Amino acid sequence: MRRLIHLIMSPSSRLVRLALGEKRLACELTAAEDPLAHLPVFVDEDGTTAVGLWAIVDHLESEHPDVPLVPADAPARGDALRLLDWIMGNFHEQVTKRVVFEKASQAHTGSVTRRPPNMDTVRAGRDALKATLQRLSNIADTRGFIAGRDISLADLALAAHLSALDYYGEIAWAEFPQLADWYVRMKSRPSFRSLLGDRVPGQPPVPHYSELDF
Repeated sequence: MRRLIHLIMSPSSRLVRLALGEKRLACELTAAEDPLAHLPVFVDEDGTTAVGLWAIVDHLESEHPDVPLVPADAPARGDALRLLDWIMGNFHEQVTKRVVFEKASQAHTGSVTRRPPNMDTVRAGRDALKATLQRLSNIADTRGFIAGRDISLADLALAAHLSALDYYGEIAWAEFPQLADWYVRMKSRPSFRSLLGDRVPGQPPVPHYSELDF
């Protein structure tokens, strides 16, 4: 049985879970014991182990190519990978890390103590999020999916981040109807079902988190 060692609110872990779902690869989820470890970690059926997001993506695309998650066309592929890099880099640092990681901070080991979120950090993340959502909404409206006509790793990456932000009610979807339409389509995909069942102990999601239409 394939196995994924992950953190529930980590966008990297959530992206891998979505990719496995899109490729229809059954996988056992194991919560990481050490949040400071190099995660996620994927173990394939033959025992091959891939550590970290990029190694896992490369392994899945190379060894399980039947459902490709990058476009075959070179320009389209370059654009999808550019957006993937921006989402997992800039967007993560400016938005998700400041909001989700602050809100989800809690004791994992004896050396890490629970602390309240730094609201100055959260507010900075919210400001960066608001400045970015209209741009993302315009992209979703003109392309259908984020990087083109077909779903790609760029869509899964953005969905991984927005789903974590949405868990805490951080997105005013009514202000961005085109992006909301794209997200509803993403939420309706079978690969998304496990994410909609996620629950952080002591931090329940907003009521609409699991709803397919909101």
